[in-house]
Amino acid sequence: MIDLSIADGVAEIVLNAPQKLNALNETALGELGAAYGEAAEAASAGAVRALVLRGEGRAFCAGRDIAGVDGATDDVSGYLDGLLVPLMQKMGAFPAPTFAAAQGACLGVGLGLLVATDVVYVAETAKIGSPFANLGATLDSGGHWLFTERLGTHRTLDLIYTAELISGTEAVASGLFSRARPAGELLDFTRAAAAKAANGPTRAFNASKALVARIRDERLGLWDAVVRENEAQAALSRTADYLEGFAAFTAKRKPDFTGR
Repeated sequence: MIDLSIADGVAEIVLNAPQKLNALNETALGELGAAYGEAAEAASAGAVRALVLRGEGRAFCAGRDIAGVDGATDDVSGYLDGLLVPLMQKMGAFPAPTFAAAQGACLGVGLGLLVATDVVYVAETAKIGSPFANLGATLDSGGHWLFTERLGTHRTLDLIYTAELISGTEAVASGLFSRARPAGELLDFTRAAAAKAANGPTRAFNASKALVARIRDERLGLWDAVVRENEAQAALSRTADYLEGFAAFTAKRKPDFTGR
């Protein structure tokens, strides 16, 4: 149910089980991890400079596929700790800018995939929240971190207690994700953003990606972050793209970045 294609420097990974709203079982998580691994190898070889993640059909991902799962014997830790967390870590460490186009249901594991993506664009009508109150379970897949970090404690617990789903428009207005677009425009908009990134100074983008992750995870203060910025800038000043950027600016032409 996971498709991978690579064209013009952009990898596109598709959750392709629309009949079950792209819900993910253990096998699908393994396939998704393998697709990211293959795309990462291509990125290391210079063939991929950006990635798009999307879901086929009317939903991005409705969460875990629990068809056939017996709640009495379910290995929750095996699914979450053994499979999902390593996948999210692999996604977050992908060696190029990553983008997601998310429509319809973005719940549970589906929400986690968005947490692990660099830039998330959602359909205005997307559905985001924590339906776990209806299952006697709790929000997982990084959802508590995302909601608390972006929405604060009161709104987070409100969404968890009520199981209310918010729209993509409200999610963006609340700071959860980057931009909301009409559903019919979402994929083209996301692909265009990824293509632009793929033609940009991707080594510089990766430096920013790493720095943002450190600020998030280590809670760097202003001056610590400035030190890390300066270190990154000094390293980038020895790259081909840095020299090309300066030469293009001086010549008043468009730069031709190669990711080197």
